[in-house]
Amino acid sequence: MDTPFIYDRYVTGKNFIGRKAECGIVRNLLGRNADICMYGPPKSGKMSVIQQAVFDMRMSGQQFMTVVVSLYNVRTLEAFLTKFGTAVIRPLASTPAEYEEIVDSWLAGTHFVFDPNRFSSKDEIVSLNWEPDDNDILQMMRLPSAAAAGKGMPLYVILEEFQNIMMVGETGYEKVFRALCEAVSEKQASNPSSAATYILVGSKVNAMKFIFEERKYFYRLVEHVPLGNVDSREIVEHVIRGFLVEGKVVERDLVLGAAALFKCNLWYINHFTAICDSMSKGYINEGILMDALNALISVHRPRFMSMADDLTDHQMNMMRAVLDGVKKFSSADVIEKYGFNSSANVRRIKDALKKKEIITFDEKDEPVILDPLFEYWLTKYYFER
Repeated sequence: MDTPFIYDRYVTGKNFIGRKAECGIVRNLLGRNADICMYGPPKSGKMSVIQQAVFDMRMSGQQFMTVVVSLYNVRTLEAFLTKFGTAVIRPLASTPAEYEEIVDSWLAGTHFVFDPNRFSSKDEIVSLNWEPDDNDILQMMRLPSAAAAGKGMPLYVILEEFQNIMMVGETGYEKVFRALCEAVSEKQASNPSSAATYILVGSKVNAMKFIFEERKYFYRLVEHVPLGNVDSREIVEHVIRGFLVEGKVVERDLVLGAAALFKCNLWYINHFTAICDSMSKGYINEGILMDALNALISVHRPRFMSMADDLTDHQMNMMRAVLDGVKKFSSADVIEKYGFNSSANVRRIKDALKKKEIITFDEKDEPVILDPLFEYWLTKYYFER
């Protein structure tokens, strides 16, 4: 069904709204072979921005290749390297013989091989015949540049859930980061017209901040493209226009209220309005919106309950303090009121909540709850305010 309220996949084309500035930045950076990092909470629109930028570039007649590698289920260094290599090589050829030739040529001198049995059973183009060493990792990070040069056109490598590389262990991910930095530095120094460009995307905000802001692993090698807030007025027009297509009407103030509740998170808003659409035949009143909100909360309630159950008493007290509007947690009166015990314990609580990706802290060190619907559920259903 063709609907403007898309929430089950990334959005491009006529249904893409907001963040046109971010799309322009991405296009400009890719146009000059600059590597990019982008992070935000799950379903905050990262991939929609990237795919819309790529869509615009294709519509303008630019020629390039794209590869998307999801690192969501990567837990070992070997799994990362074989998955990465398989994804990069797959669009370059079509037969096992061609795959084998590419592996033998572009990954010569490494422990990577094309194993016909692994290809047949696991659809794995690149396999390892030994434990990977530093040279293996470096050559794999150079593979996209070799592919771009071989095809004579730019190659954009999108690494989804980039922070999950850290799941392979500190020794492993540091080797990958060093090799990736070296490959990017080499490319930027030569600046070929047919280059490989990395787009590093992550939905665990604090883990990505650890990589790029705290440890500064890719300092001056990648450009951070922050996700700004979508203007609520644009959201209102999108929702009203979407309902009008099907002959339905909703009051502007009600849509503004929904945008405020979801803090302009387009994924939640599209899911919410899709539910409203399914519940109505004409005029969409406040009662329908409340029924839709209750339905949306019922979908996410098990997840929210699991998140709350995973918090200790001290961590839940900090969540209560955040909802109370507390910005600084180490003052004596705040420590006493919320039972934090000490300023040292405050730091431990903050670190724990950051690790669980419940909250993050902005440049002013003020707390931000990452999931707006969880914030609403916590306020209304857990603390019963």
